[in-house]
Amino acid sequence: MANIVILHQYPGLAARMIKRLHHPQFDFYLHLDKKVDIFPFEYLATLPNTRFVTGRKNVNWGGFSQLEAIEASLDAIFSSGRSYDCINLLSGQDYPIKPTGDIHAFFEAHPGVSFLASETPPSLWWDEAIQRITRYHLIDYNFRGKHRLENILSLLLPERNFSLPAQLYGGPLAAYWTISASAAVYLQKSLAESNHRFFFKHTWSPDEFLINTILMNSPFRDHIVNDNYRYIDRSKGGAHPKVLTMADLSSLQSSSRLFARKFDPIVDARVLDRIDETILRPKRKV
Repeated sequence: MANIVILHQYPGLAARMIKRLHHPQFDFYLHLDKKVDIFPFEYLATLPNTRFVTGRKNVNWGGFSQLEAIEASLDAIFSSGRSYDCINLLSGQDYPIKPTGDIHAFFEAHPGVSFLASETPPSLWWDEAIQRITRYHLIDYNFRGKHRLENILSLLLPERNFSLPAQLYGGPLAAYWTISASAAVYLQKSLAESNHRFFFKHTWSPDEFLINTILMNSPFRDHIVNDNYRYIDRSKGGAHPKVLTMADLSSLQSSSRLFARKFDPIVDARVLDRIDETILRPKRKV
């Protein structure tokens, strides 16, 4: 499995996650936001099976640049000369909540299967999210007054229609996934198509709907499970998931998920220690 890790802060947390996920058949491709000084992160490349993605992208939260970081990571994977069965997307604030051996066994038991969490409109999420497509968004531009211009464009110009003749798929859990290598090749080719790229670059947070829409309308749809096996708490609504703390430990211990997000060592580092102690460390034989 090739693990893409999207990073912009907390190198220590990323190192901890990579060490916990160490497996001879797991490689790690780290994409560090180009805005961030690489020096505090450089030691991560000394970890086993770990390398940085070259051609780093300047990533803006909610922008198409998030997908460009994934594209750059896929380029690094496909040009590595190594063969993979699946590609797994993680952030630097994720953590396993199952032992690595169990994670490897799970994906080994599902060859050619992709795992994405999606819903289709109409739904409560899509009722609000549809404006990500119909309005004009300038997230990846850097000039004064861009938000005002967004509002003017969206007021004066006709609503935009999704540029692909396809059923929409996406949702609050859609941004993280594990997909087969064949599906990843198809995805990379689809993202690179220039006739749709201009449209995608002017949507908001396309990482929560575009990849799912592409793959769920592809020849791979019959090999997709509607579950990404992540524990993510979106119960409070809003644009960000809940930061997991000791208050969530019991739920994490009983969860059937493989990974959880998100964690913040400044908010609560103890919960990671307890995950290590109660979930990830092998039990001693009596």
